Amino acid sequence: MDGPSTAPLPLTRASVQQAHRAIATLVHRTPLLSSTSLSHDAGYTLLFKAENCNKSGSFKIRGATYSVACLTDHERRRGVVTQSSGNHAAALALVARDLDIPAHIVSPRTAPAAKLAAVRAYGGNLTLCDPSIESREAALADVQRRTGACYVPPSDAVNTMLGQGTVFLEVEEQAREGGWGKLGAIIAPVGGAGLLGGIAVAARGTGVRVFGAEPAGADDCVRGLAEGRRITDFKPETIADGLLTPVGEHNWPVVQQDVEKVMTVTDEEILDAQRLLWQRLKTVVEPSGAVAFALARSAKFRELRVEGPVCVVLSGGNVDLDVPPPWVKA
Repeated sequence: MDGPSTAPLPLTRASVQQAHRAIATLVHRTPLLSSTSLSHDAGYTLLFKAENCNKSGSFKIRGATYSVACLTDHERRRGVVTQSSGNHAAALALVARDLDIPAHIVSPRTAPAAKLAAVRAYGGNLTLCDPSIESREAALADVQRRTGACYVPPSDAVNTMLGQGTVFLEVEEQAREGGWGKLGAIIAPVGGAGLLGGIAVAARGTGVRVFGAEPAGADDCVRGLAEGRRITDFKPETIADGLLTPVGEHNWPVVQQDVEKVMTVTDEEILDAQRLLWQRLKTVVEPSGAVAFALARSAKFRELRVEGPVCVVLSGGNVDLDVPPPWVKA
């Protein structure tokens, strides 16, 4: 699939810093939250990077903004196109609306209604398709052929990783400003691994340990690391709908090289973590946004004996508030 023609920067911390300079005034510097009670329960200091408070409700605005910023004027006039089940779709539609360029979004019919509504609200031209990977890729190719729009990948691209990696740079600054000092570790959820890969690149040379959290029902990354190969032929089944994509081709070697470990959590653990964040932290996160916290609460993470504060990335908060949360009994 054709992407931006501008040659991407190398995958280095300096490139993430350049991406940060490019988008700093275009995205929110999201809060770094703390909780005495949640830290006490975990046994170490927990910090929460609230990307659910970013524009469009997730970290995806970072990669989308930087990817579009790297397009030429001619490419922007052609518009942008992507395929996504929700958060990247909404982010790209918002970026395109602010630039007054067309955004063509391919989404599966099974995507959460609230996320599809956000795409429409931001002015995206929505094309629905069957949820299979083959159907999504075919629909994307058809839309791109008809429109000539530039493809902006949701995760599997260098520019996307560089944009998402700006999360880590902000966390570093905010930890110092808040008096927490140097981080011991950071945990990010993994689907396509644009966020995890970008954070891992940004963390190079800092001594901060990088971990990935993955739903047990979409464990292609964990299995792939164990087998030494990128796995794409799997059928995910998890409540964390934002983490259904297999690890991207560009992102895979970064995860292999720079992420210390990726571990899984069950849907039950994810829902428990989501509910606790709503109750204690008073912040709305979607299931995918609670996956990193679910891992941070686990016994297997405590066994890693991290020294220093642990940052948990709350990756998104796009939930359908017209539907009762899953822990509310009918």
